[in-house]
Amino acid sequence: MSSLVPDDVAAALDEHGLIQRGGFSFDERDDAPPGRFGDRAKSVLLVGQAGAAPWPHFLRWRVRQPDNLKNPLDTWSREVIGEVAMSFGARAVSPSDTPYLPFQQWAMRAEGLMPSPLGILMHPEYGLWHAYRGALLFDFDIEIGTPQKSIHLCDACDRKPCMKACPADAYSPVGFAYEDCLGHVRGPNGAPCRTGGCLDRNACPFGTDYRYPSEVQTFHMASFAGLG
Repeated sequence: MSSLVPDDVAAALDEHGLIQRGGFSFDERDDAPPGRFGDRAKSVLLVGQAGAAPWPHFLRWRVRQPDNLKNPLDTWSREVIGEVAMSFGARAVSPSDTPYLPFQQWAMRAEGLMPSPLGILMHPEYGLWHAYRGALLFDFDIEIGTPQKSIHLCDACDRKPCMKACPADAYSPVGFAYEDCLGHVRGPNGAPCRTGGCLDRNACPFGTDYRYPSEVQTFHMASFAGLG
């Protein structure tokens, strides 16, 4: 298949504020999921965002939907990425599909990224302000360059402010204390997190030009805490 396919996909995604996040062809050792027609997929292109670029597109779609729609951002992502997949003969999959697909492993392989102490992959340009919204599975190989090896910014960060800003100490070297985080966000002292997003994530010094606006962070925190 032509190497222009990723560029064509990128142009289609750009209409929705989304970007193509790299990809690769599966090899024989991979437990590749089915492609569009049920056979083992040959390759995958990841779809996501840098900063809050999709937000205006999502809001225009949201006003046409029922007020009580559950998981609206996930629904929008599935709809948009599904349409793009159909245009290019691919199968669209989502990080919320069950059984869960190894999106983080795919992303690390496709873009050469490594996890931050918060678990979010650290991007050399976007910092922590990016996301993966889905992927396109193809029944044929696609030509994608090998990701360049980049310095893991977390290794060069001595102060680790991302581990010191959370009032509930939810993040530590042993992992994420989900219940502690949730209890704090929902509690009487959780207003800064509810309105400004995760304080640990905001403390990271990298990629700040892509930091989500407060309304986007409020939306995501409400979704996480079941407050919406």
